[in-house]
Amino acid sequence: MTADEVLMLLQAGGRLAAEPGVQAAELDPVVARLVRRDAGVDTDGQAQQLLTGALPRLWEGGWQPTDVVHVTRRRVSQRGARLVAAVVAAEAAAGASAGAPPEAWAAQLAALPTSHRSVTDWWRGERIEPAAAWRDVLRVIGLFRALPRLEQLLPPPSGWSAALWPVEASGSGTDDKVLHRIRSLLAKAESTEFAEEAEALTAKAQSLMARHAIDTAVLAQRGNGSPAGVVARRLHLDDPHTEAKAAVVQAVGTANGVRVVLLPSFGIATLVGFRDDVDLVELLVTSLLLQAARALADAAASGGARARSTPFRRGFLYSFAQRLEERLTQAREQATAEARADYGAELAPVLAERSAAVDRAVEELFPSLRRRGGSTVDPAGWHAGRRAADDADLGSGRRSLPSTR
Repeated sequence: MTADEVLMLLQAGGRLAAEPGVQAAELDPVVARLVRRDAGVDTDGQAQQLLTGALPRLWEGGWQPTDVVHVTRRRVSQRGARLVAAVVAAEAAAGASAGAPPEAWAAQLAALPTSHRSVTDWWRGERIEPAAAWRDVLRVIGLFRALPRLEQLLPPPSGWSAALWPVEASGSGTDDKVLHRIRSLLAKAESTEFAEEAEALTAKAQSLMARHAIDTAVLAQRGNGSPAGVVARRLHLDDPHTEAKAAVVQAVGTANGVRVVLLPSFGIATLVGFRDDVDLVELLVTSLLLQAARALADAAASGGARARSTPFRRGFLYSFAQRLEERLTQAREQATAEARADYGAELAPVLAERSAAVDRAVEELFPSLRRRGGSTVDPAGWHAGRRAADDADLGSGRRSLPSTR
């Protein structure tokens, strides 16, 4: 079998793997032929050529390095995600002379979960049988074939010398010192074993972030600062219960002036808002999902078999999200009222213009956006999630809000 014949076999196997619901047994005839031809896994580099050759189409279609690794983890496996990371790293190294990537793109490349740069090196590092490796290769080829276009949030390599909207400027919109303080406070809150200490730390973090965002907006309007600008940024959600976790993201975004557009089948949420607000939402989501996970673990430990069921956990997270939105909205209104006392009538038009700018960005990026319906959930999980949200620390500077139970 020649190298060209191997490439044709990989293409045929990839087409088969791209079909919905295909099983491993259906791929095995192709896998067996590949193992007979190349038990060393891609010693001729045909799989490497095919996979790296597919990446430019994905970049032009709006995908970013971490997006591709994330969706492979969901659709193929953790091992498949490491294969993709190796291929992406190799493609980036080969194209290094084409120009410097945006800072956000470079950061994603630096965070790739691999040190390998080829399919063969990946296989050797995984220490798996050749058949398993070839099966992963075919599934990744099939996945690449099936991925649809996404909205272009960062310029692809072909556009690194051009200005494409919306492109997030280098760095964060939030002052580096403030962000460092916020992250340090939340890291301490997440590591402490004492609930009251965690509440106090997170309250301080939220207070700093919310007020900084308002102050920055007013100062920019006065011409005394640089406007952060509207950005669009993707947030990846892992299994299990991805859609229920997305409801938490939606709740936090809605209460903080950030629009959230969900791609539930890929576990991707796109956050659209001013950089200060998007930073806040990402930080809060991370912290609150950790709190939700702990509360779920406590409920499972004390609630018996039902509390460990999938319907209960989904209901818990959906209810947690709804109650969070109520509490977050109240906390944000309180912060805005305090700012209004300082800025007076100057504040309202600033906030209105920010909201309108976010709406315009969403309409431009997602002209066919539609709202999804709700989900049916387990009642016990729903009420348990609502209780946990009542107890969750939102960083509002207050103790838990009165419960609605």
